[in-house]
Amino acid sequence: MRTDVKHFKCKVKDGVATVALDRPERKNPLTFDSYAELRDWFRDLVYDDEVKVVIFASNGGNFSSGGDVHDIIGPLTKMSMKELLNFTRMTGDLVKAIVNCGRPVIAAIDGICVGAGAIIAMASDLRIATPEAKVGFLFTRVGLAGCDMGACAILPRIIGQGRAAELLYTGRSMSAEEGAAWGFHNKLVATDQLDAEALEWATRLAAGPNFGHMMTKTMLAQEWSMSIEQAIEAEAQAQAICMQTGDFERAYKAFVAKERPVFEGD
Repeated sequence: MRTDVKHFKCKVKDGVATVALDRPERKNPLTFDSYAELRDWFRDLVYDDEVKVVIFASNGGNFSSGGDVHDIIGPLTKMSMKELLNFTRMTGDLVKAIVNCGRPVIAAIDGICVGAGAIIAMASDLRIATPEAKVGFLFTRVGLAGCDMGACAILPRIIGQGRAAELLYTGRSMSAEEGAAWGFHNKLVATDQLDAEALEWATRLAAGPNFGHMMTKTMLAQEWSMSIEQAIEAEAQAQAICMQTGDFERAYKAFVAKERPVFEGD
């Protein structure tokens, strides 16, 4: 998987890719270029066998301050409707790329995590945060609707309709304690433990079964629009496919031998 990116930080080691926005002096805002490059990078993951798990990390004490006021917000006020729609579709494509990349994504959240930064955290599969994490969906505070990049669809499924409505209407920040109590954060850890904790989770997931993780992520996304009967049938088909993998047989043989299975991803 390529790491020669220009508009964000990226490294890959032992099956774990760690990415982070790289403008810490401004709390890591997104730009037109970083939006597009992140979208393309997550899209490419579908065709990559090296990366098993992604950590979307904080940088310099903050996760992301969202769209850059000068590089994005200002230019948007001068665009035509067609140009604006191209932009909003592109930002939504980043969320779709994260959801459909086939890899578990862990957001490691420290400090400011607002606007599009909060959306990236929301679109991740798992979220680990520090007590200093402040997550805010600020769109109404800049005169826009709270329905940005899938927020009205995804956020209520994580924290509930009423809580999501409060955050999306008011634009206020959700504290780390609220995020943990509401189920947005999977775990709170001390600031100096955030990177190590995220890596520990990622390493455990990277050990596999990776095909099974891909199928789990796929079903978590696709079953939103299914009835219960459709979901049960889809899961029956997905599980039957997984039963044909080498990892399923390896797990059985390890169980019989009273050993821990070593998954190979096929």
